[in-house]
Amino acid sequence: MDERLKFLARLLDGEKMAVLCREFNISRKTGYKILKRYNDCGVHGLTDRSRRPYRQANQLPMQIEKQIVHQKRERPSWGAPKIREKLRRLYPDVNTPAVSTVHAVLDRHGLVKRRGRRRNKAKGTALSPGGQPNDLWCADYKGEFQLADKRYCYPLTITDHASRYLIACDALHTTKEVYAFTVFERAFKDFGLPKSIRTDNGVPFASPNALFNLSRLSVWWLRLGIQIERIKPGHPEQNGRHERMHLTLKLEATRPAGNNFLQQQGTFDDFVDCFNNERPHQALGMQYPAERYTPSPRAYEGLSDIDYPFHDKAATVTTCGRICFNRRKINLSQVFAGQTVGIKQTEDQIWLVSFMDYDLGYFDDQTCRLEPLENPFGPKVLPMSPV
Repeated sequence: MDERLKFLARLLDGEKMAVLCREFNISRKTGYKILKRYNDCGVHGLTDRSRRPYRQANQLPMQIEKQIVHQKRERPSWGAPKIREKLRRLYPDVNTPAVSTVHAVLDRHGLVKRRGRRRNKAKGTALSPGGQPNDLWCADYKGEFQLADKRYCYPLTITDHASRYLIACDALHTTKEVYAFTVFERAFKDFGLPKSIRTDNGVPFASPNALFNLSRLSVWWLRLGIQIERIKPGHPEQNGRHERMHLTLKLEATRPAGNNFLQQQGTFDDFVDCFNNERPHQALGMQYPAERYTPSPRAYEGLSDIDYPFHDKAATVTTCGRICFNRRKINLSQVFAGQTVGIKQTEDQIWLVSFMDYDLGYFDDQTCRLEPLENPFGPKVLPMSPV
């Protein structure tokens, strides 16, 4: 406002409009606008004015908004669709607002109960005893540590539960599942397939927001005929043998840390050889793990095709986690991308979606929204047993 007063004072003293506009770095249109506001309203016309439009084309009339609030308070159980229909019948000559507008009015007045975001809480599964070699493998990432070149190392380790044999210890720079696939595929090729794999509920072994907390890695295991086991969150003792190996690994192979990943992997390889072939284990009667372990008779031969002879149709899950059925899209989960699922009609307009021998959930023809069943993977493993 001070600048406008200076501009106007000099203009009223007789200075030229064009010269003053150039000096104040404004257009002549703005200069004449300031002069007009002064002539119309005096000094008060030079104050800042609201840029809010005089009217809003789509603004809901106040009477309609009050009626929406009144209907909701009179009938608390009614939602936006019913209230909108009530307004349409009460005031047929008035342009009825959309359901979303009615909902927005209710929300603005605090008349909408907000639902908290549903989170998939990990619960763990039943744990098998793993009494024989390859009955149960245990896998986990040892806590990250910094190498001499300032990069962080995330060791991925795999052990056989019965023999304590250290199957793999790989120095990785991330916990992304693409690198875990490589480690497990090499282990399967070298040692065969186990019956089960026990992990915690972290990435990449599980996915907190996916269907049944599955991940692409665990889906791959299921395709190979491997059962998945997960410990309860906050109970690392359920994977105690593996955690005890991590303590030895930390003391003997990470202090001091390697200069780079190549050197650290060399240290890990030496540790694996010593741990399996030279280090007596008290729980094994002072035997070496290599004296107790034998490779699995189940050879790794890749993935075979899935057939669903008792289903009405087989569908391939898209990369975005959907299945296309009768020109409609049903959201499943991205962890099943590329997998084939079976679809079977159970009742009129009700369909069941299955993956291998596991029933995932139902959907109907109208909503096309999958309603998951209870986790089908936990009950198929053996009863809980001590570690």
